[in-house]
Amino acid sequence: MTLRSAVLLGALIILDQSSKFIISAGLQLNESLPILEGIFHITRVHNTGMAFGLFKGMLLVFIFLSVIVMFFIILCANRFRHGYKYLRTGLLFILAGTIGNLADRVRLGYVMDFIDLRVWPVFNIADLTITGGGALLIYHILTMPGKKKIAGR
Repeated sequence: MTLRSAVLLGALIILDQSSKFIISAGLQLNESLPILEGIFHITRVHNTGMAFGLFKGMLLVFIFLSVIVMFFIILCANRFRHGYKYLRTGLLFILAGTIGNLADRVRLGYVMDFIDLRVWPVFNIADLTITGGGALLIYHILTMPGKKKIAGR
């Protein structure tokens, strides 16, 4: 891992964890603070499941899966040391989000979510980094050099 990657990884984890600390200090569970009424609120919720609150109460399974994902990402990232900028950055973002949510699960027994768009389940910074990382992986796949074109063979 390069110094730049390590700094970015650390910054994303610190951003996630510090935002959760600030929210936990300022809001009670299920308390909501409207930023743009009806559109964007800060709402403190505790998620014992995974994305969208699915599979609640499976803490040890999620901890185990997070460790497996982290191991896989570190193993894959080491295979792509030169080039593959979007692939490596995407993996780094997914790693940062996984570490952020894993820290919550180990420390608190749940993941704290707080970004509430009112039309989507409440989420956090770690979820954003995982989603952004996934988007970068998709972008990498779609723009890979040497990819064979299917149309017009």
